[in-house]
Amino acid sequence: MKNLNSLIAIFLFTTPLLFAGNPKLLHIDNGFLGMWTFDIDGGGIGWLNVHQEKDYLDAELLWIGGSVTPVSHVYLADENTLVVTRTNEVKRNDDRKHTITSTLRITRNGDEITGTMSGPSREGTRENVSTIKGKRLAPVGAAPDLSQVKYGKKIKLFNGKDLSGWRPIDPKKANGFKVENGQLINNPVQPKDGHHISYGNIRTEQEFKDFNLKLEVNVPKGNNSGVYLRGLYEIQVVDSYGQPLDSHNMGALYSRITPSEAAEKPAGEWQTLDITLVDRHVTVIFNGKKIIDNQPVDGPTGGAISSDVFAPGPIYLQGDHGNVAYRNIVLTPVL
Repeated sequence: MKNLNSLIAIFLFTTPLLFAGNPKLLHIDNGFLGMWTFDIDGGGIGWLNVHQEKDYLDAELLWIGGSVTPVSHVYLADENTLVVTRTNEVKRNDDRKHTITSTLRITRNGDEITGTMSGPSREGTRENVSTIKGKRLAPVGAAPDLSQVKYGKKIKLFNGKDLSGWRPIDPKKANGFKVENGQLINNPVQPKDGHHISYGNIRTEQEFKDFNLKLEVNVPKGNNSGVYLRGLYEIQVVDSYGQPLDSHNMGALYSRITPSEAAEKPAGEWQTLDITLVDRHVTVIFNGKKIIDNQPVDGPTGGAISSDVFAPGPIYLQGDHGNVAYRNIVLTPVL
């Protein structure tokens, strides 16, 4: 009996150590592993990728706008509750920076999630709380064989005369787009009195699934825009001539896929984009050079207007950042 009790004591003592030294055992039933998309109350889309490294959980988060960024912390509160924190630095004066921490607490029910994001407001006078609702995102899958893709009839999205076929995404915001000399020009002018005008984006009335999109774009020096595919994925439009390769440069899938080479022309010159989206894979030919080659798209980019990566969506043009001109916008749908 004494020997048996000793064996039991040894087992009880060593079992926690065994699990502590083996993270696979700790997280083998973690139902949060994988990618998730969700809608945020009040507007906006989010994306979360939870994965297990050698001895810890890690994650990347997209919250409404901006880039996909690593989280500060991610951990299981229990088997159906995940806690994610992210931090941002705010410089309120010349002497000090403050760190703002927001906490996303998610509850899982199978492949569906609900939760809340809470944290201090920027000025620190109140707490901001947003609710989310989403679902698990299926893996992207293998790249399609583009040589077997069949296309339908070309659709001229811009007639060169007016904004027929386009409308503002948010009618409450100012529209800086107009048509001049056969060009679709955005000029979000701000008044000299310091009063800020909030400009919006425009989208096609039509919605599309998979397609090839060709267009020409002219970006003045220091300016910024974007072309959104199905309202989900932003192909960056920005004056990045001469800059090192980056996922925020011209032709990149914003914050997700870095171009394989720099193909920009100097600011103020017309440039061509030839974009193909098929089965959640994107190809970008920029100024005749293939800079993204049938690469998988893990999830939406900042500014997406839908969390459903399988539904048709519009082409939309970013108009809240700066001056830009577009012309010869032609879409050919995949049959």
